[in-house]
Amino acid sequence: MLDLVKMAKRATQKALFGALLLLGVSGLTVAQTAGSGAWPTQKPIRFIAVFPPGGSVDQVARILAPALQAELKQNVIVENIGGASGVIGTAAMTRSDPDGYTFAVVFDTHGVNPSLKDKLPYDTIKDIAPVILVGTSPMVLVASKNSGITSFKQLAEMSKAGKPFSYGSIGIGSLGHLAMARLAKQAGFDWNHIPYRGGGPLMQDALGGQVQLAVGSEFLVKPHIDSGSVIPLVITTAKRSPALPNVPTIAESGFPGFSAPAWWAVLAPGKTPPAIVDAMNKALNTALKSPALSEKLKSQGIEIVGGTPETAREFIGKQIGIWGKFVIENNIKETGQ
Repeated sequence: MLDLVKMAKRATQKALFGALLLLGVSGLTVAQTAGSGAWPTQKPIRFIAVFPPGGSVDQVARILAPALQAELKQNVIVENIGGASGVIGTAAMTRSDPDGYTFAVVFDTHGVNPSLKDKLPYDTIKDIAPVILVGTSPMVLVASKNSGITSFKQLAEMSKAGKPFSYGSIGIGSLGHLAMARLAKQAGFDWNHIPYRGGGPLMQDALGGQVQLAVGSEFLVKPHIDSGSVIPLVITTAKRSPALPNVPTIAESGFPGFSAPAWWAVLAPGKTPPAIVDAMNKALNTALKSPALSEKLKSQGIEIVGGTPETAREFIGKQIGIWGKFVIENNIKETGQ
């Protein structure tokens, strides 16, 4: 009789577990109700930053990790897997077990890669589950101190007069590259693009004067602006940034309607159970609302978005459409523009 009672209890627990998953209850609630297989308790959570150390993706991941660790009571480890504009790190995430212990922090290049790359090692829809849109930020065009450029007006006048300039971005097909390519085409500027493997290497050369101009997220360049190491010229969003109120927008500098915000998101392998995706989304939303974390992001020009996984999915899909169209229409290739 005792064995029969135990078997009945186990059957009831399994049925309840399945029903809760179908109802979309969070992974934490499912685990607590079922009484076994709780998430996250098995091992540390891995956050793959899909660009090298020193760039904004790396920094966002390392700001999120301790806050998330405190929220989930589980170690969160950041691992940098850079290369191919975020593709290598994203592919590593998609190949991981969809058990809720591997996620990727991606940048706006994720929305361009499907149209830029001849073939991706993953399906952007089937192999990826968006978790949350962390936030958006202006891109900032800055000048090296030894470039002789002190304002966008001066740069535009010299460019229109036929003087060639070179600008660096975090890679071919990055939002910075596409935004500047769009600006140069619209204005008729003779600008040469120099791709880098990430924000760290890009800013090293901008600080050293090896590249005249650099475009990067406000998060990436603002510390160097604050230190006086580079000169801010213009930002890519429709409105001025509260963090850089004296820096004009491209739209108000003679190019009405110009807007190209940078963005960051957290992704999971496509087959990750929806309950775990929802639980991680809830934990990240809570972390983003903490005063200490939100202040760190806002001070670097990131406007926190948060919201549901569906919000992230819709935003990313829209970005893929907007910039994919530009890439195709302008025949932008990985080997150059």
